[in-house]
Amino acid sequence: MSGFSADWLALREPADHAARNRDILSEVAAHFAGADHLSIIDLGCGAGSNLRGAALALPASRQSWTLIDYDPTLLAVARDRLAAWADRAESQGEELLIEKAGKEIAVDFRRADLNADVDRVLGWRPDLVTAAALFDLVSADWIDRFVASLARHRLPLYTVLTYDGREEWTPPHALDAGIHRAFLEHQRRDKGFGPSAGPDAISRMASAFAASGYRVATGDSPWRLGAREASLAEELIAGIAQAAGETGFAPDGVAAWREARLASLAQSDSSPLVGHLDLWARPA
Repeated sequence: MSGFSADWLALREPADHAARNRDILSEVAAHFAGADHLSIIDLGCGAGSNLRGAALALPASRQSWTLIDYDPTLLAVARDRLAAWADRAESQGEELLIEKAGKEIAVDFRRADLNADVDRVLGWRPDLVTAAALFDLVSADWIDRFVASLARHRLPLYTVLTYDGREEWTPPHALDAGIHRAFLEHQRRDKGFGPSAGPDAISRMASAFAASGYRVATGDSPWRLGAREASLAEELIAGIAQAAGETGFAPDGVAAWREARLASLAQSDSSPLVGHLDLWARPA
């Protein structure tokens, strides 16, 4: 999979945590009510944001997280940021033991290629599989294989912040629709798993889970980028413009849209919205 920088992941983390759908998270927590210990695998963990966004809401006072990523640099960053986030942290061999708000969390860091190794990873049979901002980057065929593997092991999945294709910009610009089409075209390109599912990922997953006898719940988790998220919005605009340009969109048009969008961030009524969906799927 194409990599993401630690700086980008740090920039988006506050918006990600604010966007997480609380109703879906509450359903996940209720499912594990009464559990003293939970084992959790986080796929494509990046810098560990998903753990920081979910662990304290889960009921178990003791948790064992295995963070999976292909990028060893991000795994090292995840260890450092989790240690800084914790109330107390100590290394025990390759494991990081942390305490946070009364929770005892053991964190293992594993490098794995999810294209080749996901069946092996799911064979570790955790209580919960989770991921954030991952499934719009994988292919529809990969999603089908992944859901089939989860179903074989009877494992639940909680995933957040999957891009769903919705974007709202104010004020409107004549090139919004064209730039958006170009961005979606770029997003569907191969990110290492075949042509990406993009904004169809959650509907594809929901259908596959339903066919496997799972109960499925989804909920909105949009970014709403106000003044406090201006730096994130600037990076997002730059990324969209770059992606659109790489599809062959007219350079003058890309530049005009980018400059107009950056200028709009200074307006008090500008609050861009980027749509995401969270999903909770568990065996019936």
